[in-house]
Amino acid sequence: MPVKEFAEFELTTEFRDRFQQALDERDAPFIYSSLEEVNPADISSLLQEFTNEESKYVLDLLTLQVRSKIINDLEPETRKTFLSTYSVEELTAVVNQLDSDDAADILNELPIKTSEEIIAGLDSDLRPQVIDLLRYDENVAGGLMAKELIRARTSWTVVECIDEIRKQAENVTKFYTVWVVDENDKLLGKLALQKLIISDAKTLVKDIYDDDITSVETYMEDREVAEVMKKYDLESVAVVNVQGQLVGRVTIDDVVDVISEQAEEERQLMSGITEDVEEDDSLWKNVRARLPWLLIGIFGGMLSARFMGFFEQELAKVTAIAFFVPLIQATGGNVGIQSSGLVVQSLASPGYLDEGLWKRLVKVFSVALLNGVLLSLIVLGSTYLFFNNNKLSVIVSFALFCVVMFSSFVGTITPIIINRLGFNPALASGPFITTTSDLLGLTIYFVTVQVLI
Repeated sequence: MPVKEFAEFELTTEFRDRFQQALDERDAPFIYSSLEEVNPADISSLLQEFTNEESKYVLDLLTLQVRSKIINDLEPETRKTFLSTYSVEELTAVVNQLDSDDAADILNELPIKTSEEIIAGLDSDLRPQVIDLLRYDENVAGGLMAKELIRARTSWTVVECIDEIRKQAENVTKFYTVWVVDENDKLLGKLALQKLIISDAKTLVKDIYDDDITSVETYMEDREVAEVMKKYDLESVAVVNVQGQLVGRVTIDDVVDVISEQAEEERQLMSGITEDVEEDDSLWKNVRARLPWLLIGIFGGMLSARFMGFFEQELAKVTAIAFFVPLIQATGGNVGIQSSGLVVQSLASPGYLDEGLWKRLVKVFSVALLNGVLLSLIVLGSTYLFFNNNKLSVIVSFALFCVVMFSSFVGTITPIIINRLGFNPALASGPFITTTSDLLGLTIYFVTVQVLI
């Protein structure tokens, strides 16, 4: 079957308004002709602009295959709301068009009663695959995998293998590899399509397959699966059960979703947002996601103010000391965020600490030492230039040097400790490290003032 080419699509204000008019007038010919050559992924984006009822009217004008693809491309939260407008019969028809992993994902989003009614109406070949997938958690390889794959026996000849591939490929929308198994479905290796095509027709599969294969277990976390595929540059990876039997495969498009979700989660954590939230979510959900770290920031600020009160006498003697508090806090916060950000990024690689923690810390201290010296010299010269006070210049520059060193250490070691405790190291970034660095910086600054003034 030739690959269908889609027209380039751009959602302009003019097109949206014209499309809205067509929806209001139920102008089916215009709607169908406008979307006939558009990629389903682009149609999914377009439907975000309209109500559920309007979107359903549009989809009902399209073929069942395209309709299923569009629904599958919707964001889970959007799809969950949208599918509430569909009957069980309509949902069953849609799910029957999907691969097993996508079908299981949609069924997990629906009420249990609705899911069971849909499962009862699924095609005989899809039903057992979906039921098998539903028993796995969503965040493990078993919940990520698809059951559709191409498998071959070692006893087959190349001709028999190609004939079987033609039969099996009817239920597989896309495949990258032929998996070789024994009579008990135990995974033995893989067979590249190129080698299969160029081999002699009578050659046995056992003589040409590659037994050097990477696989993942059904219970492996999805992030670990993503790391495996990234490390070995795999387009798909076999999934095996505890007996080593081939039960499914994970493809690169599934892993891209995992990586995107992980990056979004870490970005929100580093921004001080405590749960997965979108801007168009409810008012209370947005408030609830942002409030905790804001409260922690306020608490840290109040501690800073109270801490400064302990040094009223020093501030009364030299009021210029207060001028440099923002400098100390800002520098400490920036250094802490830089250090923690780099560590969080590095911890995404499983081998980050293989070289040894002490070696990493030595490098961190070396960078902090150089940065501290350079920044301190700049501040020393600038303070003397503006205030013409040798003692004040030395105090501020020395305190800044200590803040850079300690903030760098805290920003480096905190994510590592949090990661060792089993939490997401991204928690150690953003508001957390900023508040910690502020308090640490003030402590170092005023202790230095008290000792040297």
